[in-house]
Amino acid sequence: MRASINLGRIGGVPVGLNLSVVVIVAILVIGLGFGRFPIEYPGLPLAVYLLAAAVTALLFLASLLAHELAHALVARHYGIGVSGITLWLLGGVAQLTGEARTPRADLRIAAVGPATSLAAAAVFGLVAWLLAAAGAAPLLVGVFAYLGIVNVLLALFNLIPAAPLDGGRVLRAVLWARWGDRVRAAITAANAGRTFGYALIVLGFLLVFTGPGFQGLWLALIGWFLVNAASAEEQQARLGAALHGIRVGDVMSRSPVTAAPGETVAGLINRVVMRERLSTYPLVDEFGAFRGLVTLNRIRQVPTELRPLTLLADIACPPADVPAAHPDDGLVDLMQQMSGHPDGRAVVFDDEGRLIGLVTPSDITRALQTADLRAPYTAPHGADLTVLGPEDHRTEAVRRSERR
Repeated sequence: MRASINLGRIGGVPVGLNLSVVVIVAILVIGLGFGRFPIEYPGLPLAVYLLAAAVTALLFLASLLAHELAHALVARHYGIGVSGITLWLLGGVAQLTGEARTPRADLRIAAVGPATSLAAAAVFGLVAWLLAAAGAAPLLVGVFAYLGIVNVLLALFNLIPAAPLDGGRVLRAVLWARWGDRVRAAITAANAGRTFGYALIVLGFLLVFTGPGFQGLWLALIGWFLVNAASAEEQQARLGAALHGIRVGDVMSRSPVTAAPGETVAGLINRVVMRERLSTYPLVDEFGAFRGLVTLNRIRQVPTELRPLTLLADIACPPADVPAAHPDDGLVDLMQQMSGHPDGRAVVFDDEGRLIGLVTPSDITRALQTADLRAPYTAPHGADLTVLGPEDHRTEAVRRSERR
């Protein structure tokens, strides 16, 4: 889930909003401002109800952010990278670039989210009690009481033992500790999540046909999301197991064809693009330093009439934004870096910092196709396995297979 609006950083973690979060705000403002608040606290102007509803919606988003931030900070404590937090239509997503290496760490990362929601519920409940004791307006008390109840429900829902909910990750950690096999535990939790998702879809459609249609559609939407997310988690667990032990140097394309930053787009097309079956061109200056990455997709975006005038450096992905690795790095770890990268490629450097290879979607596809042909090794069990995380679509690079 990509952020559409950047809110800055909290604790060093990038935070953003997806535009779909507007739907959450609209549902809360309309439902509370025109429904719940006027019914429970009659006699006030509509503007007051709408203001109270807007404040409630913003504080609810803040509690969602606290929930996801707790996941992110504990994950970083255990050495797992966090690419960002995004609030969207169905809540929030903390985008981790790795997985816990022990069941205990996995359990703590998962459990801290619901624990934070319960803590937020306690805080909102305490504020409501203090306001009521001080004789504050009933509507103001009601705002904080409502937020306390909602956060309790949020925590309880997330504790359902079905991936990708936090309870599913708790289940995965418990089964991992019991069985000593992370992949088996992840697949079991994913199957539970898929079953729960289908149950919500069925319940949602039953509600649609028996009365409260909007609530039914909302449940069906949540169920559909859970089914897809759980299926993705199972696929990612199997993918991580298949590629376990494979190094970057085992799959990379060596001695890539390079170009100079000062060469024009038209020059590269005439010199290489129309002659070689390649789609990725690292830029290297006269000193051998890496200066960026150009792909066919970037070349196509340059209008034909501007290609003789446009330098490759002007359209290249900057070096700092290109995933990089060493030949001895694990392929799965590099794929985590590549996830979400628009070009879907990585560069490989030797010990002296010289560019020696590329990893492209076709390289990863071939690694998957030949994984079962490699020399057998002991299947990974326990803390030595790092699988692909659920928050970003880590198999996208595999699906976008194309010739280099």
